[in-house]
Amino acid sequence: MLPTLVPISALLCGIALLLLGSGLLNTVVSLRGSLEGFSDTTLGLIGSTYFLGFFLGTFVAPKLIRRMGHIRAFAFFGATVAACILLHALVVQPWFWMGLRVLTGMSLVGFYAVIESWLNDQTASERRGQVFAAYMIVNLAALAGAQQLLRVDTPANFTLFAVAAMFVCLSLLPVTMTRFPQPQIATRVRLRLKMTWRAAPAAYVGALSSGLSMGAFWSLTPVYGERVGLDDAGIGMLMTAAIVGGALLQWPMGRFSDAGDRRLALSFAAFGAALAAVAVALFGHVEHVPMAGLFLYGGMAFAVYPIVVAHLIDHLPQDQILAGNTTVLFLHGVGAAVGPGIAGALMGWAGTMALPLHLGLAFVPLGLFALALWRRSADEIVEEAAQFTPMMRTSTTVLEMVSPEDAEAVADSADSTEAIEPDAAAGEEGAAGADGGVQPESAVKVALWPDPAPDPGALLKPPPSPAPTTGTAGSPLAG
Repeated sequence: MLPTLVPISALLCGIALLLLGSGLLNTVVSLRGSLEGFSDTTLGLIGSTYFLGFFLGTFVAPKLIRRMGHIRAFAFFGATVAACILLHALVVQPWFWMGLRVLTGMSLVGFYAVIESWLNDQTASERRGQVFAAYMIVNLAALAGAQQLLRVDTPANFTLFAVAAMFVCLSLLPVTMTRFPQPQIATRVRLRLKMTWRAAPAAYVGALSSGLSMGAFWSLTPVYGERVGLDDAGIGMLMTAAIVGGALLQWPMGRFSDAGDRRLALSFAAFGAALAAVAVALFGHVEHVPMAGLFLYGGMAFAVYPIVVAHLIDHLPQDQILAGNTTVLFLHGVGAAVGPGIAGALMGWAGTMALPLHLGLAFVPLGLFALALWRRSADEIVEEAAQFTPMMRTSTTVLEMVSPEDAEAVADSADSTEAIEPDAAAGEEGAAGADGGVQPESAVKVALWPDPAPDPGALLKPPPSPAPTTGTAGSPLAG
């Protein structure tokens, strides 16, 4: 294991430092906004604009990376994020903060794209499973550690903003000094909304539900902790409990998913997350209930998105998997951009308990829908069953980490995607473009960064096995 990780230690160190800074910032922004008297609706909108930026970045970042190259683009994104972090403390005004959150989200997508595509380029296919596991551990450990930095000072002061900016700046050092050759940027893959719905409607609903709930969780849970009387250290522990729950329960949920019908697993995870969150809403005044409830919520909610992607791959031929995964990521991004705004408005109307209610109720439609599909008919898998891979969503690049295609399959997929003309029904579909408008599906593409020969397919995919593997990132890092 160690010989595999040493060559890419600079990249793993870079992402760890980045997540320490960005994870701390996301919590501090919510807490400082609350201290400044921002309304719950405004705090929700600030959270939504971050995920809007994250979503728009999937369109903008590839163009900037092509123009600058990986190293200069990484430095460009780092300077942008560091400046945005410091501006939060210098200009405390909600609309200004919303603009900063859009820029921050867009830049973080570029960060993740550079590091993940580089990891893909530097890792042999037979060792990607090990690197993938290490990447997952680094993500979770950095996000959990970032919450503990709240003990350093109060969000009312400049200190935490400065610490977050310092970590982002430090993340540039190991990456910009590396001697790795820069990976190439190649294929783009189309969104296929109707294809995804027809192939796996449970995955379609699951991606939206996951985005609606997890976007609000990352944006407003610190505010909830403050409103129920926790100090900064307690808020950090509350967030850490959910992250640790997500880390510990993904594997058993994945085994449950692989063992039977994934729609039943989706329903179980959705109802489990809903019950845990509702328990927090009803009994949050009881000591230790919020922490225990969010631990269980995180364990169930963090598992939904990887199960969604595994279920989708069960129902798609290999030449459509990249397009399907891209569409699921798009749907999750839409939900994450809308969720904090809805949750903030509900908190302004119904009070603090509205947040855990939103976190739970967002999963109820998925639970009911997946359960109805499971009871109605047996699940029919197109080729061979996928295998669940625990994953935290970060950028579009992460979708390649677990795609089962080899070099020839990816090339064929790209060629066929570009060559096939959309039918009349598909031509009526719309998707949000980089300018926020609505365009026909045939005009919308999401950039990916496949590895050049000999393996431009999955970034960090596990070693080849009889069954294709899958997973994705989430989020969370979206937070």
